[in-house]
Amino acid sequence: MTETTAAHIEAVLGAIGARNSACTAYTHVTAERARAEAAALDKRGADETAGPLTGLPYAVKNLFDVAGLRTLAGSKINAENPPAAVDALLVQRLRTAGAVLTGTLNMDEYAYGFTTENSHYGPTRNPHDATRSAGGSSGGSGAAVAAGLVPFTLGSDTNGSIRVPASLCGVYGLKPTYGRLPRSGTFPFVASLDHLGPLADSVSTLAAVYDALQGPHAADPACAQRLAEPVLPTLGDDIDGLRLAVAGGYFCPEPGSQADRAVALVVHALGVQREIQLPDAERARAAAYVITAAEGAQLHLERLRRRPADFDPLTRPRFLAGSQVPAAWYVRAQRVRRWFYERVMALFRDVDVFIAPATPISAQPLGREQFLWQGKTLPLRPNLGMYTQPLSLIGLPVVVVPVDTGDGLPIGVQIVAPPWREDWCMRVARHLEKAVACRAWITDSQAHA
Repeated sequence: MTETTAAHIEAVLGAIGARNSACTAYTHVTAERARAEAAALDKRGADETAGPLTGLPYAVKNLFDVAGLRTLAGSKINAENPPAAVDALLVQRLRTAGAVLTGTLNMDEYAYGFTTENSHYGPTRNPHDATRSAGGSSGGSGAAVAAGLVPFTLGSDTNGSIRVPASLCGVYGLKPTYGRLPRSGTFPFVASLDHLGPLADSVSTLAAVYDALQGPHAADPACAQRLAEPVLPTLGDDIDGLRLAVAGGYFCPEPGSQADRAVALVVHALGVQREIQLPDAERARAAAYVITAAEGAQLHLERLRRRPADFDPLTRPRFLAGSQVPAAWYVRAQRVRRWFYERVMALFRDVDVFIAPATPISAQPLGREQFLWQGKTLPLRPNLGMYTQPLSLIGLPVVVVPVDTGDGLPIGVQIVAPPWREDWCMRVARHLEKAVACRAWITDSQAHA
């Protein structure tokens, strides 16, 4: 007898209850809602058209509005806000597609961090080693998939907050083109850099979820730009015809490091022969820092004035520093942003997709402050995003694929394409999933098998 959706979701909820405490991925489990959604799906009957994600359980970073819950955005202050009246738009779209919401997920406070060491709700632990970080700021989103609790989650990515957890947890992650998916009904961080996207246990799941999420929305000014999106040709189902390259220069990992070996495995599997140089990527990253600090601080300025002690100690100094950024710096950073965009677009005249590391290192112990990189001691938390920030600055679509280098922990590689060509990223990721050790690292897949 075929298992009902209700029975399947009950098993998923049981697994979450039994195993979430080991990683602290969830901050709230929407058990009654999940049961009601599952029962409604079973009631439809076999004669009714099922959505493409029917019965798939998922969870969302707790900056997504969920009707009846307070939208925490990882903060203590937001816990005092009224509950959301309606779901975020992407949550609504997933419900229409038949997916079942199981809860909300831990994150760095107000999405300002790369490790999800949240002082209010506890650190999210890496399912592959509970002493290590799951990455951030969508750490709960990465951990929930890697722990086998759900096959996919939603996160946000401003400077790398989907891609860093995907790399450290060993799952697939998609940062779409800036403006591709509407952010309506989510708590913002940096409006000119914020993206939403899925993390998943396979490329097929990632692609199916992405398809269900698509569509412009007038309430998000960035997403309204899609009305002018060009019609682009398709090139088939494999990587044949795609012009591939690897990013050199700034994007070269430390020789012999795990990140270096991961890139080498991917380059070999794809038969990449060409190297490209993204001009002044380090300056582009600096521009992303300035824009992030300035816009993020302005969003929270009144909270910083009234309630500084209620901020997480890991985020408060960053927001305070951002409030002091001179306007001239911000303007110059935006000019660098445009300059960098134009030069990277010129590279795409001769290249369709390029490869770059996702993080310089794999998951590190919780609380670690520094790491050694190319002979230098660097602050750990900000530098987990050294390879993701320049690409966020100009809104390129990126899929992170997990790579097994034999080191005992996963690490990711970024597949990068020009704006609106998420399909090219997906095709390369699917090729890698079949060809090399790029399967997602799932600690217990029985919950959603």
